[in-house]
Amino acid sequence: MNDSDKTMKHYDGRIAKTSFLDFQFARDHHRLFIPFMPMAIRGIQIPNDVDLIISDSAGFGKGIKYNKKTTKHLCYIHTPLRYAWETKNYFPAGKQILSLSRLKNLSLRILGAPAFWFVRWFDYWSAQQPNRLVANSEYIADKVKKYYGRLAEVVYPPVSDFWFSTPSASSRLKADRSSYYLAAGRLLHYKRFDLIIEAFAELKFPLKIAGTGPELSSLKLISSQLGAPVEFLGFVKGDDELRELYQNAKAFIMANEEDFGLVTAEAQACGTPVIAYGRGGSLEIINKLGIKNKEAGDGPRVITSELERSTPTGIFFNEQTPEALVAAVKKIEVLEFDREKISDIARQFNIENFKNGVNDAVQKLLGE
Repeated sequence: MNDSDKTMKHYDGRIAKTSFLDFQFARDHHRLFIPFMPMAIRGIQIPNDVDLIISDSAGFGKGIKYNKKTTKHLCYIHTPLRYAWETKNYFPAGKQILSLSRLKNLSLRILGAPAFWFVRWFDYWSAQQPNRLVANSEYIADKVKKYYGRLAEVVYPPVSDFWFSTPSASSRLKADRSSYYLAAGRLLHYKRFDLIIEAFAELKFPLKIAGTGPELSSLKLISSQLGAPVEFLGFVKGDDELRELYQNAKAFIMANEEDFGLVTAEAQACGTPVIAYGRGGSLEIINKLGIKNKEAGDGPRVITSELERSTPTGIFFNEQTPEALVAAVKKIEVLEFDREKISDIARQFNIENFKNGVNDAVQKLLGE
């Protein structure tokens, strides 16, 4: 399916075929159609004269149908299918969720158990079909090995050259006066915007949240009840506006265990330090006090330059609690960061490195 509005018409005129689920109701309520998605992707047949498929998948794309005798398949994986392997996290029913959402998610998990089992089986089976797998982070490569039993090389997602800029002197003065913190992304429960709001209700520091999603009304209610100084910006349509938000923020906050965290890399490309939960892809993006910090992971990513070795780009908090985030914000309040160096370090995630990584993977595949 393709939603032109959500993809900002980027793919209009470039799509050869979509599945039988490409209609508006399915786009707006995609969770209801999860059991039909394996059939949808298997209903698309790649012609035999295609030499190479590069699929981009956080779900079903890797299961596309093609002739293995004539075509090779490279799959770029953003994450194993979340609601297949991490159902409890994707459809939470904990006490921290409002009662109606908790009941809805619990019912879905119970009544939909057979469908989730089938989708998990299909996700595993489809992950065995591509000739080679590429993951968007070491964190996801570990999940690929755990859930699929396969190895995946890592190529980090690209940050557009547009984001690599630091604020002017006047902008920095403006940021010092406003002193707001920024969080951005799809407003889903596992993104833990509720945790951020609770922390800033205690801190009383200005917080801006950019993005929309199904948890918006719940988050606004939490913010109102706690008296948190939060401004909900909604969907920021213009890149110029979003870049200015990044640049003028005192720090960017990432409270969830992200697969990679493209918004985190974009914020750093704008020279903005990051406060992040110390698990997941954030550990591969942020320098903590000059050291690649993997204290909650399996080991550091290779540091490639003296600049990385000597420049902090943010700090971590290691428990997903408001108290831990409050402590991290108070710590960053007294630290100084070189925003130009933060932006320079983020260039490891530029488009050229991404292209080179994918091209190398393709050449290895075609040479096999």
